[in-house]
Amino acid sequence: MSAKLPSQLKRFADRALLSQIEENLELVEVELLEATKHTDPVLQNAARHLVEAGGKRVRPVLVLLTSLLGDGATQRVIDAAAIVELTHLATLYHDDVMDDAPTRRGVPTAQNVFSNSIAILIGDLLLARASILSTQLGIEAITMQAHTFERLCIGQLNETVGARESEDAIDHYIQVLADKTGSLIAASAKLGVMMGNADPKYLEPLSEFGEKIGVAFQLIDDVIDISEAGPSGKTPGTDLRAGVPTMPVLLLRKRADSDPTAAALLAEIDGDLSSDERLAEVVAKLRNHPVADEAFEAAKRWADEAIEALDALPDGQTKRALIHFAQAVVNRDN
Repeated sequence: MSAKLPSQLKRFADRALLSQIEENLELVEVELLEATKHTDPVLQNAARHLVEAGGKRVRPVLVLLTSLLGDGATQRVIDAAAIVELTHLATLYHDDVMDDAPTRRGVPTAQNVFSNSIAILIGDLLLARASILSTQLGIEAITMQAHTFERLCIGQLNETVGARESEDAIDHYIQVLADKTGSLIAASAKLGVMMGNADPKYLEPLSEFGEKIGVAFQLIDDVIDISEAGPSGKTPGTDLRAGVPTMPVLLLRKRADSDPTAAALLAEIDGDLSSDERLAEVVAKLRNHPVADEAFEAAKRWADEAIEALDALPDGQTKRALIHFAQAVVNRDN
């Protein structure tokens, strides 16, 4: 098993830096395997199900990158990178159960291989392992993980409950994304600074960078969910079928009162999508509707704002790599 760097970051000009990040990612992989080891083979197989499926390790990469503003990838930085990935993996187990997703990262989701109950409990187990590992990093890291976990839960709860009648649905959705995705990516950026002994003045701009990139990342996921090939390994239209709000659908709802075409497509989305053929038809229609491009442009705006937050960082290879990191989020196809 080997982690992959985000595709655009692989084309970053500083090959020495990329080689260094890849070497350190391998150390993170070792920690992930150690953290998911168990004497019971069933538990170990379940805990390693998504670890061994691979992935781009976006959050660990960000920890490693921001640590370069200080001492670089010390053992504490490697530990922090493993913590954020374990936390992320735990949320994926839970999300897939709630969304009834059939695949993740090109493999069947854990609840389809094991069961819903085991998938939920393994998610909890991974969070416990992340917490245990964080005790080695001190009270600041423990506190950050606790606050981040709280925001992850609040984001999921608010997504489940939905927007109140008095709330703008899109504003509500953006806040959900900031909590569910942005909070952990922001924590990753800050942990790299903290564990790498970098100047604390970088914490605030990198927190803003991480949160905005998190929103952009999820908005692009919304576009990928209706992509033709389903390059993420996630079945196209999974969110549509599960009734999970996405930016293209929210934009469509906003148009529906004044646009009969949008209203007709929305009625299809709200209809019976249990048939794979029917789901594919509706996904294709949504993919070709102008709201898909609008959602992509929204993601690009959030990424551009994230890059602006990096103005506070010193010029150099780390800042340039973070800019490429942001661009990779928007330009990724998986």
